[in-house]
Amino acid sequence: MDGQDETGEIRVLAPTAILGYGFPDASFEAGLARRPHVIAVDAGSVDAGPYYLGEGVSFTHTPAVRHDLARLLAGARRLRVPLVIGSAGGAGAAPHLDGVRRIVEEVAREAGLRFRMALVPADVDPGTVRDALRDGRVSPLPYVPELTGEALAATTRVVAQMGAEPLVAALAEGAEVVLAGRAYDPALFAALPLLHGFDPGPALHLAKILECAAIAAEPGSGADCMLGTLRRDHFVVEPLDPGRRCTTASVAAHTLYEKSDPYRLPGPGGHLDLTGCAFEQVTERAVRVSGSRHVAGPYTVKLEGARRRGYRTVCLAGARDPVFLRALDDILESVAERVAGSLPHLGPDDYRLLTRVYGRDGCMGPLEPEPHTGHEAGLVIEAVAETQELADTVCGLARSTLLHHGFPGRMATAGNLAFPYSPSDLRAGPVYEWSVHHLLSVDDPRALFPVHWTDCPSGGPA
Repeated sequence: MDGQDETGEIRVLAPTAILGYGFPDASFEAGLARRPHVIAVDAGSVDAGPYYLGEGVSFTHTPAVRHDLARLLAGARRLRVPLVIGSAGGAGAAPHLDGVRRIVEEVAREAGLRFRMALVPADVDPGTVRDALRDGRVSPLPYVPELTGEALAATTRVVAQMGAEPLVAALAEGAEVVLAGRAYDPALFAALPLLHGFDPGPALHLAKILECAAIAAEPGSGADCMLGTLRRDHFVVEPLDPGRRCTTASVAAHTLYEKSDPYRLPGPGGHLDLTGCAFEQVTERAVRVSGSRHVAGPYTVKLEGARRRGYRTVCLAGARDPVFLRALDDILESVAERVAGSLPHLGPDDYRLLTRVYGRDGCMGPLEPEPHTGHEAGLVIEAVAETQELADTVCGLARSTLLHHGFPGRMATAGNLAFPYSPSDLRAGPVYEWSVHHLLSVDDPRALFPVHWTDCPSGGPA
C-alpha cells in the first residue's frame, strides 16, 4: 500500500499505549478494516524510573510483548503496511532493543512471516557525551544539575531520544518493520506522514495524541486502539472501541499531557505552537483538530542515563493505634537516631533510611498540602546502602526498633505494627538514579542513530 491514498490523507493506527499493555482483538480488527497506512506503537517510557535503563531489563513482560507482537506483525503483513516500534524494551538501550528483536524473530518464524526490518539503536558512547560536554553542547533540563564528568563516569549506559529523521530514513529505504531504541514518542507516529511531505505541525500534534492510544478518549484506556486520520490542514482522531468516544475536552486535555506549557510543546528540532489550535466535535466519537504549527529551532536530543547508588530493602507495615499515629513524627525521628546509634561506624552517606506514611503524606511527602492521618496508616520503611547486606541490616534495625518503640501514652507492649508479610523485610535489589537527563545539541539528527538491516526471520543485523 502506498504511503497515502487518493484523498491525500494518511491513516495511522495506534493499538496500545505501550507494547505489552495489550489491546482488544475487536478494536484492532476494526482499525485494520479502516486500512491504515502505518501501525505504530511506543514500547517504553522513563515513567517507570531509572532502574530499567541502568539494569538493562524490560519493564514489560516477555509473554505480554510476544502476544502483542504476534497480532501486530500479522496485521501489518496482512495489509502490507509498515509497523513502527520505538523505545524497544522500555528504556530503549542495546539490551532492550536486542530482547525485542529476538521476540520479533521468534514470532516471525513461528507464524511464517517474512519482512525486511530496520534496527535503529539509540545508545550513545560516553566518549561522545564527554566531547560534547567539553564543547558546551550539553545543557541540563529544568531542575536538573549540570552534567559532570564524574556523574557521566558513574553512569551504566546512556541513550538519546531520537527524533523522526532516522525513522523516516528507514521507511524511505523500504523497511517493513522498524524497531528502534529510545525515541521521542510522537516521532513513531509522525514518521510516515513526514516522509510523504505532510506539514510537521499537524503531523506531530496528531502523533502526540496517538502516542498513548485510547487514553485520549472517554473513558480513557492505554490498552485500546485509536485511529488518526491526517489531512493537509487538520487531523481527526477517534477510538476503535464503540464504547469509547473522543471529545474536544479529552483530546485537548491529552494535548497537555506531560507538558508544562499549554501552547508550546518542545521536541527535537523545534516546538509545536498551539496558540491557534482549534478542537471541533465532528461526530459523536471523533474530534477534528486544526491550526497546529511547528516552529523550527536548534536541534537537540534528550540524553538519558542511570547510575547505581546501592541496594534497597523495604518493610511494609500498618499501624492503627491513635496515640502512636499522633506521635508518629517524633517516633520516626527517635527511631532514626537509635538506628544511627546502633551503627556508630557508619556515617550519614553510608546509608539512607526513609519511612513513607501512606494515609497521610505517603504520595507527596513534604509537598502534601493537607497532611492528616485517619484511623490507620500504612508505613513503608526503606533502607538504601552500598551493599544488600547493609541495606538489610539498616531496615531490620529500623523495623524492630519501631515495632517495640515506647512513647508517651503507650498502653500495649505487644508491638506497634502489623505486618502483612512474612518475612517482613523484602529485598528490592539494585537502586538506580538518573545521572544524565540533559539536552545534547546536534548538527545532524541522524548521526547518533545508524540504521541496520535484517531479513526476518532469518539472518542477523547487517
